[in-house]
Amino acid sequence: MTSILLLLLSVLFIILLTVRWNVHPFLALLGAALLFALCSGMNPVTLVDSVNSGFGNTLGKIGIVIVLGVIIGAFLEHSGGAFKLAEWILKLIGRKRVHETMGLVGYVVSIPVFADSGFIILNPLNKSLTKRAGLSIVGTATALILGLMITHVLVPPTPGPIAAAGIIGADVGLVMLIGLVVGFLSLIVAVAYCKTWGSRTYIDPNPEVSEEEIAERLKTAPGAFKSLLPILVPILLIVGKSLVDFRAPEGEELSAGYQLIGFIGSPVIALLIGMFLSFLLPRTWDKKLLSTTGWVGKAMTDASNIILITGAGGIFGSILQESGIADTLAQALSGASLGIWLPFLLCAAIKTAQGSSTVALITTASIMAPLMGSLGFDTEMQKALVVSAIGAGAMVVSHANDSGFWILTQFSGIDVKTGYRVYTLGTLVVGTFAATLVYIGSLIL
Repeated sequence: MTSILLLLLSVLFIILLTVRWNVHPFLALLGAALLFALCSGMNPVTLVDSVNSGFGNTLGKIGIVIVLGVIIGAFLEHSGGAFKLAEWILKLIGRKRVHETMGLVGYVVSIPVFADSGFIILNPLNKSLTKRAGLSIVGTATALILGLMITHVLVPPTPGPIAAAGIIGADVGLVMLIGLVVGFLSLIVAVAYCKTWGSRTYIDPNPEVSEEEIAERLKTAPGAFKSLLPILVPILLIVGKSLVDFRAPEGEELSAGYQLIGFIGSPVIALLIGMFLSFLLPRTWDKKLLSTTGWVGKAMTDASNIILITGAGGIFGSILQESGIADTLAQALSGASLGIWLPFLLCAAIKTAQGSSTVALITTASIMAPLMGSLGFDTEMQKALVVSAIGAGAMVVSHANDSGFWILTQFSGIDVKTGYRVYTLGTLVVGTFAATLVYIGSLIL
């Protein structure tokens, strides 16, 4: 109970520092992580290792992706390509359907693409659509990331749910089918939530750019299709890699074609290709665009702030994992007779405690696997429903120890207080609704 109380106090400490006293999130996260470690009696050597590994491992996975994504966004914005693309999409869908569009795009994209990477790739498009439609970035950005999160935790071949299915011994196809149905119904709730609660706070998606400047940029902007390429090509390449990984025969050496798709479909290489495609967007090319004072220089400045905060979130999550708080929560819940709600609550507790949805999925599946028979989860349908319940729990709740929370707030310009009030609450609402659907499914099926 001491570690759980320390976690609650650490989160409160971060909120007070960032919201009340306006301390930079990097310092708030680092301070909270160190205080948690010291107050929980963590070994000094373990503390130092956790700080180094938490920062390094997090940025090793997402750091370069953030830089490349920000550069693509800078070229899309400054060339006018993002606004041209937004204008074209709004003609197709209408100005009142941006939330639905971004939620659905996120839902589809995150099946093969990690949620963090998907948000970084789609962020320029979302900001432009929101600006042109005159909406608040809070609602549309939250719709996008909730759409991404839904399939990220529920639908294989995303690593978390496919690993959970393997550990539980569930049929992957059945898990995918249930995940798609539960996920789509949850998406409807997510979009409705974002259109109502998320839109109550207005934050300009791009306050530096006025309507007059947008009109000026549109005069020299590239075409909509050309503007779409830096976004679409990386997504297609990453999807291709996911399909290859999913279908590749185990234990056999991959052909040269498979290896090539696997290489160019890795997020770093795919976004690198997207970056080079974005270099084709300016009407007239000037080498100063790549200088420290040009578009790339400004993008690097923006990226550095996001990288530091994301890395600090990784430190906080790493220290929480090393503290063993996930095991404490697992022991507290595993003895309860909760039926299908047990895997949901267990995963939700672990996710809330340490931040990573994938870690929460795998940890919960490992705990549930030996308990399946004694709990009466014997059939293929019951096993698949347990995996879906675990996936629903992996959404609940996203806060300061989750890199996705900081990527959402920093890329979208949403303040931390609003992030907690809208996105953190949104993960609780949508994750709980998904679990309720799984529970209803368990009664019917």
